[in-house]
Amino acid sequence: MSLSITVPPGYGWIVLGAGIFPVITDMYLGGKVMAARKKFDVKYPNLYATPKFHEKADEFNRVQRGHQNFIENIGGYRIMTFLGGLKHPITCAVGSVLYCVGSILYMKGYADNSLDVKDARYKKGAAVKWIGFFASFVSAIKFAYDLIQA
Repeated sequence: MSLSITVPPGYGWIVLGAGIFPVITDMYLGGKVMAARKKFDVKYPNLYATPKFHEKADEFNRVQRGHQNFIENIGGYRIMTFLGGLKHPITCAVGSVLYCVGSILYMKGYADNSLDVKDARYKKGAAVKWIGFFASFVSAIKFAYDLIQA
């Protein structure tokens, strides 16, 4: 069986949304971690601050976790977006903006020490991240279904 895939009009938005915007988001989040490293005196090679060793370990670790969450999840998200974008490029491109903005808001909430750590991540609007996630998730499933039916 041979199958050809045509890149649809608007796929350039996917390249920006899933290729470029996550890099910018990662740099922004990484910059926040670098600033927290300096502020809380957490030296390399420590990925996290050690409680009882670093005076402000929890404060630093909350910033670090906000970035780490993005790193842990962006790979799968990008794959879904690049594939789902072949079927629904504009939906996935808009979803990518929501996903990246939501990831920034996730860190902002998580890093806010005035909020309880259990739900701090979503107190600043990070739920929009999941709208972006499911836009690509459903689009990738639809694309896979169409390939199976071809």
